[in-house]
Amino acid sequence: MASAAEQLAANLNFSSFSKAKELQKRIMFALVALVIYRLGTYIPLPGIDPVALDQMFNQNQGGILGMLDLFAGGALQRMSIFALNIMPYISASIIMQLMTSISPALGEMKKEGQSGRRKINQYTRYGTVLLTAVQAYAIAVGLEENIAIDPGIFFRATTVITLVGGTMFLMWLGEQITSRGIGNGISLIIFAGIVAQLPRAMASTLDMSSRGLLGGPLVIVGLMVMVVVVIAFIVFMERSQRRVLIQYPKRQQANQVAKGEQSHMPLKLNTAGVIPPIFASSLLLMPLTVAGFLAEGGPEWMTTVTAQLGRGQPLYMALYVLLIVFFCFFYTAIVFNPEETADNLKKYGGFIPGIRPGKNTATYLDYVLTRLTVVGSAYLCAVCLLPEILISKYSIPFYFGGTSLLIVVNVTMDTVGQIHSHLMAHQYEGLLKKSKLRGKGRRR
Repeated sequence: MASAAEQLAANLNFSSFSKAKELQKRIMFALVALVIYRLGTYIPLPGIDPVALDQMFNQNQGGILGMLDLFAGGALQRMSIFALNIMPYISASIIMQLMTSISPALGEMKKEGQSGRRKINQYTRYGTVLLTAVQAYAIAVGLEENIAIDPGIFFRATTVITLVGGTMFLMWLGEQITSRGIGNGISLIIFAGIVAQLPRAMASTLDMSSRGLLGGPLVIVGLMVMVVVVIAFIVFMERSQRRVLIQYPKRQQANQVAKGEQSHMPLKLNTAGVIPPIFASSLLLMPLTVAGFLAEGGPEWMTTVTAQLGRGQPLYMALYVLLIVFFCFFYTAIVFNPEETADNLKKYGGFIPGIRPGKNTATYLDYVLTRLTVVGSAYLCAVCLLPEILISKYSIPFYFGGTSLLIVVNVTMDTVGQIHSHLMAHQYEGLLKKSKLRGKGRRR
């Protein structure tokens, strides 16, 4: 028999959505905020030569610049005020997560609850300002030689101030979307940047097909079918989880003995999310970017390494897989601590049937999580290698794949889940109001 929550989820429709005024306001606020973000990606930095910038970007598009520009929604290629996008904030957040696992003081602060999280968030903002300033200065120095119209101290200062202000505004905008809109604001900003690049990639693919470079319409149809299958596969794998049974013993409450309860601890198949592909891509594309900037003046060994690390090369594929697997296990170990989880279960009287509380429970959870991470890392490697093979072997300019596709699917699932939660909460409120009105009528 279906539960009440499942019945409500089955009855969700447009009529219930039209009555949820609060949800409509939240969705509208998020859409307006994303429109403001997209408009900002077209406001250029002052003192930039657009022709020289376009030439420089075309020469280095195959490196890390292309990947960062994909996440920035084209803002980096246009060198707009949002050129750094929200990536410094994400880097600062990852660094703080690492520090909370390494530093005992930050670890204790994390356990303080809401006040501790506020302090960590404040430190993350400070780190974002520092990282943004360093990256903005590096960009200013790199642009000063050939891209700046009037190079000098004033150009560097204006570039750093503008880029830091743009990233801080996006960080604030993301927090506003999270609190006053729907979904995770930071994720939605990245989502909007990636989706904005989709029409250009599809137009380029159709143009190549019309010129006969991709083998005709059947190839395009096959490509579309493959994208749908990959999206369905990602949704299935991201929703997959191992539910570990948790048993709570009987408890004495006053003169009654409460029955023992059972619950489940969900362990996701892909605990690390999209962090491993992002880190792996950044590390592998760095030599290509450096070699592109050095051009003909670089050493011979740099040219050899660049050739071996080109897309589609066996060395590139092997290193890409190894780095994804490494970051999967590394980040999973940071996010989930089996010993801490086992101690919490023991503290509240919970245990896994057949496993002794304490050290044995931690060992069992670590064993289960390791097996899940092996499957999760293999899934990430398969999804991320597929677009690399298509781009390198068949010259298909369909960049909406790999890491970007994982981000889009995860953000979409999270946002849709939150919309359903708001709709279900609205229906529950309506049922409670009706029951109160009926109760008053009966009393009369």
